This record gives sequence, structure tokens and C-alpha cells, in this order.
Amino acid sequence: MDDLTRKSWQLRRDILEMMDRSKAGHVGGDLSVVDILNVLYNEVMNVSPKNFGDENRDRFLLSKGHCADALFAVLGDCGFFDKREAIETFSQYGSRFIGHPNTEVNGIEINSGSLGHGLAIGVGMALAAKRKGRSYRTYVVLGDGEMAEGSNYEAMMAAAQYNLDNLCATVDLNGLQISGTTDEVMSTAPLNKKFEAFGWNVIEVADGNDIAQLRAAYTKAAEYKGKPTVVIAHTIKGKGVSFMENQISWHHGIMNPAQYQQAIAEIEEVLA
Repeated sequence: MDDLTRKSWQLRRDILEMMDRSKAGHVGGDLSVVDILNVLYNEVMNVSPKNFGDENRDRFLLSKGHCADALFAVLGDCGFFDKREAIETFSQYGSRFIGHPNTEVNGIEINSGSLGHGLAIGVGMALAAKRKGRSYRTYVVLGDGEMAEGSNYEAMMAAAQYNLDNLCATVDLNGLQISGTTDEVMSTAPLNKKFEAFGWNVIEVADGNDIAQLRAAYTKAAEYKGKPTVVIAHTIKGKGVSFMENQISWHHGIMNPAQYQQAIAEIEEVLA
């Protein structure tokens, strides 16, 4: 197991502890998206606690903001703040680590979580970089259920219109949302063809929980010129915990003590 893959499993352990302490959060989506966040922050993006005030830092927006728990775990691990504070106070009274990203937390660019808005804001940031001659890239992570929001398609059109090759979107495509499968609730398939029709470069990742595949996809995205790029990452909701994987009930399910112990034991077994 390479170091970054090991880190993903350690982050899963942190997320599970955060969920257990808070009795809140969206654990299924956290576990599907954490590998994407891990690769972006630790290998891809030019952003860190040291340069967060720099105009040329890369921008990151978690449009599927209900998975803030995973983002807080990754940001804390990167040193933006004390990770233990996030784990121990998430969704507690008076905590800045609430259920969605907010700018009270170091490392957060925008308040997000009202689905369908992140990509449009990312387009604005990428366009600003082009017009100001800035070198930064903008990365936006969306949920597949979120792709039913019409504002995404306006943003997709605008991104292609302005040739925003400094914009990279990622769709965490785990096939499930709060009330059912994405195909049952509001199918957006074939998502790759939709992005292509709107003028985007499309990179599909067969296993969006595989570090090597994600690494290769983001390398290709950064090299592509002339169009915005979307990485469509096929992930598993609840990845890493046997009783959560591909289960709609774990969109924001709460673990009982026995389930928590089982989940932690399964993570520890991988890390052993």
C-alpha cells in the first residue's frame, strides 16, 4: 500500500470517529469522495496553509457541501487547523465545524452546500484568473445527484464558451442520493456525453476510489488545453465499510456502538 492510499484509510477512520461523536453527517458520501479530496490536496493542487492568502493559490470548491465532514478531515490533516478540534466538535453547539463548508474555517473558499451552485462559482473564479492573468487553477467537486440541478448546465455552457481550461470539475458518481438511486430519482446518464455536448474534455475514472487512477486523471486534466475538463469518478458510496457500501440508508445514517466498532475494525484491518 502506498503512502497516499494509506492516508485515505486513515482519513476514513477520522471521518467515522467524527460521525460517531457528532451523531450527524453524511457518512456514505464522505467515504466515496475522500480519495478524491486526498489526491487533490496532497498531490494536485497548489494550496496549503502557508499560501492560502496568495492570489495564485489554486481554488477548491466542494459543491456537494453536505460532505463537509470529509473535507474537514482532509484540511485538518493538511494542517489548516487542528484536526482533533474538527473531529471532536463537528456539528456540536458553538462549533465552527458545522454540517457544510463555511468561511469561518481556514482553507474554505466559499460557504457551500446549496446544491447546484459550486460549478457556477468555479466558472467565475476560473474566468477571473484568465482575465487577470493569474496562474491558479480552480477545482470543483460535485455529487452525481447534484447534476440534476439546471444551474450546472448553464455553468457548463459558460465554461466552454470562455475556453476555461484552468477549470477542472469532478463528479463523485456513486449512483445514490438521499431518496434513491440517481437513475430512479432523476437520471443524468449518459453524463459523459452531456459534458462532451457542452464542450468539455471528459476523463472517466473506472475506480474513483483508486489513488493511482485518480492521480493519472488529474495529470491529464492539467495538461489539457482549450477546454474545461471534467473527471467523472465512478465511486462506491460508503467505500471501506462493508455494511455501508452501496446502501442508500447510509446517505446520512447514524452508527450504533456495535456498527461503529465493526466499521473501525474493518478500517484497522486494512491498515494493519
